[in-house]
Amino acid sequence: MLILVDGINKSKFTTILDDMYKLRARVFQDRMGWDVRVTNGREIDEFDELDPAYVICLDDEYEVVGCARLLQTTGPHMLSDVFYDILDGEPPLRSALIWESTRFCVDRDRLAKGTARNSVSYATCELMAGILEYGKNSGISDIITVIDPVMDRVLKRSDNAPYGYVGKTAQMGKVKALAALCDCTDERINKVRAFAGIEGEIFLDEEIVIAAEQARNPGIMESELHSYCDEQLLCATTERERSDALALKDAITEMLRARRMSDA
Repeated sequence: MLILVDGINKSKFTTILDDMYKLRARVFQDRMGWDVRVTNGREIDEFDELDPAYVICLDDEYEVVGCARLLQTTGPHMLSDVFYDILDGEPPLRSALIWESTRFCVDRDRLAKGTARNSVSYATCELMAGILEYGKNSGISDIITVIDPVMDRVLKRSDNAPYGYVGKTAQMGKVKALAALCDCTDERINKVRAFAGIEGEIFLDEEIVIAAEQARNPGIMESELHSYCDEQLLCATTERERSDALALKDAITEMLRARRMSDA
């Protein structure tokens, strides 16, 4: 299943985003040998600072197993600012209706082989369908994606063949890269879904994911409570307010201690 994380809701999914950056480091640096910037085991670049939209694939345990990044082409994006050799002198496409998809990857180590749910093939197609559905529902007409020839073949095998290409195939470090165009239409979405046997809603409700995160990582809720208490202390303007904030912090600390003891 998928979760959409963007500039509006990203504060709710910091753990998922962190796991996504770690997955990107394992895939693009460790497995594919790309020349990417990895810091503390996380692959993050300047385009992640522009509040892109992320389509993130989760398995049945709500672990991150795939992702893709979507950026408007009206501002900085990889094709115009990094992969400009592909354009071969042509101006970059710039339109509010055309978005760029990059950093598409799946976790082959965690996913199984074959075509069933929680397989590499299924997760790949689910991500493709999610990108297209997000685009269609957001008024985006087309996705331009910088891919290598291997991914180009994957798109074609998945009944998601690009309808066109921009510029030329260019050497980018150790790999070749090209820019492909896919339209966000019901016809294309239905083809990808039919190829992989995807039925029903593929985007999870935010609250379900948040609840699952808290169940798996109770420390998240503890951190939020402590942060709230610290904010109250910082905002205190009188001795009474400070005293109340300290009392609240002590009470929450005791409550969490008691809960840990009962869980032990």
